[in-house]
Amino acid sequence: MAKSPNLLLCLSVLIFIITESALAQKCSNYKFSTNRLFESCNDLSILDSFLHYTYDSSSGNLQIAYRHTKLTSGKWVAWAVNPTSTGMVGAQAIVAYPQSDGTVKAYTSPISSYQTSLPEAELSFNVSELSATYQNNEMIIYATLNLPLASNGIINTVWQDGSLSGNNPLPHPTSGNNVRSVSTLNLVSGASGSTSTGGGGGASKLRKRNIHGILNGVSWGIMMPIGAIIARYLKVSKSADPAWFYLHVFCQSSAYIIGVAGWATGLKLGSESAGIQFTFHRAVGIALFCLATIQVFAMFLRPKPEHKYRVYWNIYHHTVGYTVIILAVVNVFKGLDILSPEKQWRNAYTAIIVVLGIVAAVLEAFTWYVVIKRVKAEESAKTGQRVGNDGRSLYV
Repeated sequence: MAKSPNLLLCLSVLIFIITESALAQKCSNYKFSTNRLFESCNDLSILDSFLHYTYDSSSGNLQIAYRHTKLTSGKWVAWAVNPTSTGMVGAQAIVAYPQSDGTVKAYTSPISSYQTSLPEAELSFNVSELSATYQNNEMIIYATLNLPLASNGIINTVWQDGSLSGNNPLPHPTSGNNVRSVSTLNLVSGASGSTSTGGGGGASKLRKRNIHGILNGVSWGIMMPIGAIIARYLKVSKSADPAWFYLHVFCQSSAYIIGVAGWATGLKLGSESAGIQFTFHRAVGIALFCLATIQVFAMFLRPKPEHKYRVYWNIYHHTVGYTVIILAVVNVFKGLDILSPEKQWRNAYTAIIVVLGIVAAVLEAFTWYVVIKRVKAEESAKTGQRVGNDGRSLYV
């Protein structure tokens, strides 16, 4: 019983620490070292960023302090307002980064294309009192923006970070959180919300990306390997013939149809995201579609089992089939890197592949056991038949 007060004390301290840590991440609890005060703030959902602001609706003046925390060395940060769209192109950005001499450079840069090196230039609206500080891995950009009154206090915002080459900003990553750092902000009410995941299209873009990932993960990444396992191991059992063949065809045909739907969704996403290129993922996807399409049509040219060319068709069919499966698994993992979903999605798919691999290994060993045993039995039967024939010949 004496341990109970100590245990209670430890739990209280732990809860206090966790609570303090959670509160410390809220922008409303932040105090600027310069004693600046802002009327409102928003905890931006990604990239460890926060926006503090004061908005004067009568003049359109917006005083902001954009904070980017947990920033490693050799990084630039930017916060932008896009008066014309919800994505990157057209954004009017404020950029800051620590220079090699220890000073911090802050400047304005309008974004006219995805392939930008963030050159310094004036924005479409006036910016004053621009400055930035970098301390304890935290960059803070201060500025006053004179926004058009026609916006009614609702603005499209973008924020980013990327690497530096010397004192030159490099393009930011085009996957994960770096294509999700977009939102709308009602400067009057303080309400904010996600607008896109990579340059336009709203929540539908994220929904399309998820549909694309699920369709391709299930079809190319799961059904195709299962179909190959069915063909490889069920046909060993004579009782499963010809059921294994129809199961194999059904599984692979279904995977192909679903996979083509996922592939088409990917092409649509690519056309809607000009400037954002996932070259490897796209190239492998196109290769998968081509190889799988050839595989489907090759079924109509399949020679009969006793045909002299059947062995060559089998070599082609197995080679292309296993190539498709390997490329599919690789591309699913590449897609997961691009989508950056919660970790359990990657863990779940990894577990499925590991289970399928174990099942295939066990069935492979069992298949060889059955085949070797069957060959020995057939040889023994042939030997017995030959001996029997020789014995009968003595009495003829």
